[in-house]
Amino acid sequence: MSLPPHISAKPAFSTSRLPTYALVGNPNCGKSTLFNALTGLKQKVGNYPGVTVEKKIGTTFSQHGQPITIIDLPGAYSLAARSPDEAVTRDVLLGRRGDTPQPDRILCIVDATNLERNLYLVHQILDLGRPVIVVLNMMDLVAEAGLEIRASRLEQALGVPVIPCEAVAGRGLVELRVAMSRHDLPLSRHAWDVPGPIAPAVADLQASLTLNDGKSPLSARAEALLLLTDLDSLRVAGSTPLSPRTNEILRTWQTRWEGQGTDWSAALVNSRYDAIGRIAADVVVHVGETGPTVSDKIDAVVTHPIWGWLVLGVVMTLLLVSIFTLAEGPMNWIDDRAALLAELVKSAMSAGDLRNLLTDGAVAGVGGVVKFLPQILILFFFIGLLESTGYMARAAFIMDRLMSRVGLNGKSFIPLLSSYACAIPGIMATRTIEDPKDRLVTILVAPLMSCSARLPVYLLMIAALMPGESVSLGAKVGLMLLMYALGTFGAFGFAWLFKRTLLKGTPPLMIMELPPYRLPKVRDVLLQMFERAWIFLRRAGTVILGISIILWFLSAYPKASGHVTPADQLAQSFAGRAGHLLEPVIKPLGFDWQIGIGLISSFAAREVFVSTMGVVFNAESDKENTAPLRTAMLAAKWPDGRALFTPLVCLTLMIFYVFAMQCMSTIAVVKRETNGWKWPIFQTLYMTGTAWILSFIVFQAGRALGF
Repeated sequence: MSLPPHISAKPAFSTSRLPTYALVGNPNCGKSTLFNALTGLKQKVGNYPGVTVEKKIGTTFSQHGQPITIIDLPGAYSLAARSPDEAVTRDVLLGRRGDTPQPDRILCIVDATNLERNLYLVHQILDLGRPVIVVLNMMDLVAEAGLEIRASRLEQALGVPVIPCEAVAGRGLVELRVAMSRHDLPLSRHAWDVPGPIAPAVADLQASLTLNDGKSPLSARAEALLLLTDLDSLRVAGSTPLSPRTNEILRTWQTRWEGQGTDWSAALVNSRYDAIGRIAADVVVHVGETGPTVSDKIDAVVTHPIWGWLVLGVVMTLLLVSIFTLAEGPMNWIDDRAALLAELVKSAMSAGDLRNLLTDGAVAGVGGVVKFLPQILILFFFIGLLESTGYMARAAFIMDRLMSRVGLNGKSFIPLLSSYACAIPGIMATRTIEDPKDRLVTILVAPLMSCSARLPVYLLMIAALMPGESVSLGAKVGLMLLMYALGTFGAFGFAWLFKRTLLKGTPPLMIMELPPYRLPKVRDVLLQMFERAWIFLRRAGTVILGISIILWFLSAYPKASGHVTPADQLAQSFAGRAGHLLEPVIKPLGFDWQIGIGLISSFAAREVFVSTMGVVFNAESDKENTAPLRTAMLAAKWPDGRALFTPLVCLTLMIFYVFAMQCMSTIAVVKRETNGWKWPIFQTLYMTGTAWILSFIVFQAGRALGF
C-alpha cells in the first residue's frame, strides 16, 4: 500500500515546536517501564473524561534540553478495539477524542522476543501516516531465546527509525532521545496487499471519512481498514459516532459481503499477517537451538496444579507477616510524633474548644489513620513486585481454574487482585475484559476483596480481640488471612450467583500471554508505591481531616448544660443522636450507638472508622505507646455494665467490614463505569444486606454457644 502521489511524505507538524509523542504497545512489552525511564517523576496521572481509563502524561527532554510531552496510552494488541481501554488508544491515535489532541508522533514499543506478533499493531499504526519510531525492547532476552534481530533491515523494511533498547537497564535511551529530537522523521512507505475485491470498499469509506468526518486521506484510509476489519469495535464505549453517510456505506458493504458468504474481515487480517510474515522472515534469525528457558523452568512450579497454589499461599502469607512485623517500628514512630504534636498544641494554647478541635479532632483523627501508612506502603510494594517480576500473570493463570467454576476467567482475577489495594483501580482494570457481562460481574464483586482501607479496621479489631502480648504472631496472621479469605470467597460466591441469575452467560476462554520473568526495577516499584502513598496521604489531609473535624463538632455540640461526663456529652450530641437512631438496626449484631457513629462515618471512607473511634472514645496517643484507643475501647460498657468490645463483637465487626459497601468513591466510580445509578445502588444494597445478615448469624450463634 504505497502513498498516493498527491500525498506528501513530509512530517505533518510544525518544526517551530517539539512534538507530542503517543507511547503505544502490546501488554507486557515493557511500555510502562520505558515511560517511567523517559519521564521519571515528571508525570501527571488522571482519567480520560467520560471513562475510567487511566491517562498518564509525562515530560522528557530532547538532546538539547527542550521538553517533549509523552502520552502513555493503554496497552493493545490491535487498533480494532473491543474494550474501553483499547478504544481510548485507537481514538487518541485517530483524533477521535475531543479531550486529547491527536499526537504529532508515535513511539511503538515492541517485545523483540515476539516480534511477529507485536508487528501487527505496528503495521496498523504505520497506516496512519504519522511519524513513527519503533523501539525494540527486551533485546537482552533475544539471545537467550536463540534469536538475532537485524534492526537495520527492519528499519529499511518499515521506513522508520528502529531503536534497540533494554528499558529495564536503561540501555538505548540516549539513542531514543536523539531520534525523538529529530524534526525530519520520515513517514513510512510500507506496502501490503489489500485484497482486490475489498479495495473498492476501502476507497468508498476513505472518501466518505475524508469528506464527511474531516479525516486526512491517510488517516481516513487507516480508519476504513479498521472498520472493515472489525465492525464490533464501533460498539465500544468512548467511540465518536461515524457520520450517517459513512455508516450507511459501511453497512451497505457489510450486507453485500454477508450475502456472498465471504469473511472479508479475515481476508484483511490474513493479508496483513502475510506482509508481516515476510518482514519477520527477513529480520529474525534463529542462531541456535535452545532448551527450556529460565521462565519455562520456573513456570513448571508456579503454574503447577498443586505447587502453584502452594506458592500463591506462601506469597500471600509472606505479605501479611510483613505487614505485621516490618511496619511495627514505623507505626510506633508515627504514634509518638502524633502524641508529641498534640502535647505541643496543648502547651501552646489555653484550654477551650479550639484546642480540643486541634488535638481531639485534627491530630487524633488524622494521626490515627496516618499511622497505618507503613502497612499501606508494604502492601503496594508487594503488588508492585508481583507485577514487575511477571508473577501477577501467573497468579491469574492459576486462578483461572477456580474462576471458571464461578463463570468468569482469569482475566477477572487481575482486577480482583488489584482490589486488594483499592477497589477503585481494580474496577478501572476491568476495562480489559471484553465480555460486557463478565466485566459487570467483576465490577459488582470487586469491592468484596479486602482493600487497604479495611486494613486499619482489621488491625484495630485484632488488637482489641487479642490484647495480650503473649498472643502469637501466627494467630494474628491467621485471623487476618481469614478476613481476606472471607472477602475472596464471598466475591467468588456472588460471581457464581450473578452469572447464573442476573447476568447469565457462558464463561469465555482465557487467552493470556505469560511475560518472561524479570528482575524487578526497584525504581519503578518505589515510584508506584509512593504515588499510591501520596494519594493516601492526600486523602488523610483532606477527606479524613475534614471528616474528623466534622465528627468532633457533631460529638461536641450541642453543649450539655451543667457538669456532665464526656460520655453524657457525646450521648446527647448530634453524633450521639444519629448513633441512637441507628442503634435498633445494629443492636442485634452486638453494636451500640457509639459503633453506629463509626459505621455512618465509614461511608465516606472505611479507614475513617479508626479516627471516629478515637473521637468517640476521646482517646489520644501517648509517648509510652500503650495503644490508648484499644484501651479505651476495651473499657467501653453497655448501660448495664457489660463490656462492649468483646471478642465476639470484634469478630462480628470485622465480618461486617468485609462485606459492607462503605466507600463513596467506589460507588461514584461504579456509577461512571456502568453509566447510571442502577448497578451502584444494587451493589450497595446487596453488599450491606449481606454484611448485616452474616454479622447477625455470627453474633447470635456466638451468643447461643456462650461466647
